[in-house]
Amino acid sequence: MPNFHAKVQVSLRTSVLDPAGEATKSAASKLGIKGISKLRIGKAIDIDIEASDLNEAKSQLELLSDRLLANPVIEDWTLDLNPASLSSSN
Repeated sequence: MPNFHAKVQVSLRTSVLDPAGEATKSAASKLGIKGISKLRIGKAIDIDIEASDLNEAKSQLELLSDRLLANPVIEDWTLDLNPASLSSSN
């Protein structure tokens, strides 16, 4: 069965306040880093999955992202899905 590699990026919707992002932005300023006008914190999830084809893998990962990885009330997610390279499997 083919292997696929996915990256799911989860981020707060723009309408949702991001206290962690604001705290990090403030801390960066205290370190002397200037010019940051926006800083938002999200999460990245790397997934390797076996599926019969790209469409099945996409369907499974969309379900996983919608129901488990992201809170659809306050978060958005994006999916980057590709066949896994032979060199990355161990």
